[in-house]
Amino acid sequence: MARHRFTLLCGLLPVLWMLTTPVQTNEELKLITDLFTGYNKNIRPVVHPTDIVQVQIKLTLTNLVSLQWSDYRLAWNKTNHHGINIIRIPSSMVWLPEVVLENNIDGKFDVAYYANVLLYENGWISWLPPAIYRSTCAIEITYFPFDYQNCTLAFRSQTYSASEVDLILTLGETGETIEWVDIDPEEFTENGEWAIVHRPARKIINTHYSPDDLEYQEISFNLIIQRKPLFYIINIILPCSLISSLVVLAYFLPAQAGGQKLTVSISVLLAQTVFLFLIAQKVPETSLSVPLIGKYLIFVMCVTTLIATNQIVVLNFSLRSPNTHTMSQSVKHLFLEILPRLLGMSPLVDDSEESTEVNGVRERRRSSFGLMQRAEEYVLKQPRSEMMFDKQRERHGLTRSIVDNIDVSSTANLYKSLAQAAPEIKQCVDACNFIAESTRQQNNIGSEIESWVLIGKMIDKVCFWAAINLFIIGTVGIFLTGHFNQAPEFPFPGQSKKYVPS
Repeated sequence: MARHRFTLLCGLLPVLWMLTTPVQTNEELKLITDLFTGYNKNIRPVVHPTDIVQVQIKLTLTNLVSLQWSDYRLAWNKTNHHGINIIRIPSSMVWLPEVVLENNIDGKFDVAYYANVLLYENGWISWLPPAIYRSTCAIEITYFPFDYQNCTLAFRSQTYSASEVDLILTLGETGETIEWVDIDPEEFTENGEWAIVHRPARKIINTHYSPDDLEYQEISFNLIIQRKPLFYIINIILPCSLISSLVVLAYFLPAQAGGQKLTVSISVLLAQTVFLFLIAQKVPETSLSVPLIGKYLIFVMCVTTLIATNQIVVLNFSLRSPNTHTMSQSVKHLFLEILPRLLGMSPLVDDSEESTEVNGVRERRRSSFGLMQRAEEYVLKQPRSEMMFDKQRERHGLTRSIVDNIDVSSTANLYKSLAQAAPEIKQCVDACNFIAESTRQQNNIGSEIESWVLIGKMIDKVCFWAAINLFIIGTVGIFLTGHFNQAPEFPFPGQSKKYVPS
């Protein structure tokens, strides 16, 4: 008997479930039929024409915009409809506030998908249509890639004015106004190039218009985002700085190696041009401002050009000779005495050198050339046999030769006598004097050539310190301005509110 009752009970349960389901479905259908009988979706849900419908707006960074409003015509008592307190109906069946993104860039004001609306028993309607918004945003590239941007999404009703529809920010569960862009942590993925610093939301009243104008009110959602510059630092800035620093090392080449120096400078200049083209492809095409990294590339290219020009000037000084240029004493004093002292070096001209007069201009020879010239003059004037036996004469007490006892006047008389008695000896003496004078002139020319080379080296050294200081100060100064260009502490000037969740 018990088994029979159990079998009967198991058979009745599916029947009861099948009977209960149609009742629930029929009640919901009956409720929808009762609500929408005589309902006109083109009429605002107000009792009197002067009443205002409040529409709450909230933006979530998951391709959703949330709209909420109340339609008194769609309210019901759930006790009369088997406890049904919420129904889902197509959005095409109810009145919509027609709130769209005003500053869109693609001209599409519709949402991506017209999802169903949630209708509650008290007449509240909640609509969460998914949408992909493409908005215009004024990009400020002055400090690129250390920049931050302020993008605004402005939502406004395209059909109803503020006298008919009042746009407000959505209220939270505890009654607080949600004055920020909502972020769903489960759906939101952090961007690899941008970091969200501020995300305030506020209602803007344009006092230039009247409440009857559509432009009078709007809800704006701001996204203040800071660019993450690590990609540009590693791939562009650091390689460009390393390549640009190579041009300074060209100063370590000899002053006469102008060709090699120019090769290094031009190679670096070409590499900088390649980096400039890479930056031009990443930065928006605008002539309103020059990006920070573009300024840096222009700066290092100017420094490289100045260094190449300086190397040409140094090469010009280093290859000068007395046949092409005359070195004045002031130039020699400036570059070989004053500049070395300013650079903490010893003067390149020895104060104990002899001064010679060439063509009426007193010229001081460097010690190396002076020693070589005095040695050569000694060889030309003194017989080789006498040089060979100098040490032997000293041993035997013959410290002075017979020629040393002859004064200048007797030597001149002897020279005249020899010229009359033996012309061949006079010609030999004249040839020796000519050789000595030629050697002296060659020494003077060599001394002046080396002075020009030393002047070129001094110019090279001065320009080296100037270039390296200019490169370091310019690089640090330019990128420090970008480093300090951080997003403001507060999203709006003159306010001390960050508009973040409490």
